Amino acid sequence: MEPLEVTLTALRVWLGVVMLAHGINHGRNLSGTEAWFAKKGFEQARLQAILSSAGEIAIGVGLLFGFLTSLAAAALVVPMVVAFGAIHRFAGFFVFARPDEGWEYVATLAVAATVVATGGGGPVSVDALLGLQDTLTGWPGVGLVAGAAVLGWLQLLVFWRNPDASA
Repeated sequence: MEPLEVTLTALRVWLGVVMLAHGINHGRNLSGTEAWFAKKGFEQARLQAILSSAGEIAIGVGLLFGFLTSLAAAALVVPMVVAFGAIHRFAGFFVFARPDEGWEYVATLAVAATVVATGGGGPVSVDALLGLQDTLTGWPGVGLVAGAAVLGWLQLLVFWRNPDASA
């Protein structure tokens, strides 16, 4: 493997580990996750908790094993857009700036996911084993990321109301 392939594979696997851990953490306490979504202004908080947990686990597994990698990486952008739009943008850039944390972390994950979505799973992936490693890479990967960003904003428009906004 070339050095770039090794580093992209490492990035893909690490993003998979992070998302899988988040999904498991959210899923093992669904009522707590539901309460958090409700507190942050999300309607259908139970549905949000279930879909968030299941989605993060699916994204994590896809990235970890490099299966439908560009799709999984683009899907990671959805919760990052939602987290940015509903929580982190109000706290400024730095993660340590305020109790809700700034947006540097979610932006970094979204940018890293964009890199993986455009680069694909690499030679050590289920995609490569199935001959799919180049199917959605490059501009199609960029298109998937753009679509994921739109889906994240649509989720906010449909399900989120700023609890701090004055009526």
